[in-house]
Amino acid sequence: MKFGIRTPGVRRSVSARSAGRWKRQEGKALSHGYGRKGMGWIGNPGKAACKKVYRKTTSSLRDLFE
Repeated sequence: MKFGIRTPGVRRSVSARSAGRWKRQEGKALSHGYGRKGMGWIGNPGKAACKKVYRKTTSSLRDLFE
């Protein structure tokens, strides 16, 4: 598990900002529970727990300037 500051990835940052809207619209059209809070715990609780710990223990460069 990583602790401290995350290293930024330009490619991932651009893809996250550009493709997300259409993927969310498609997911919401196909699945009733898509994008709702807490759905990760239902689908894959182990992965959701790891992600929660990761978000709590790391920070980004953006967090330092806000």
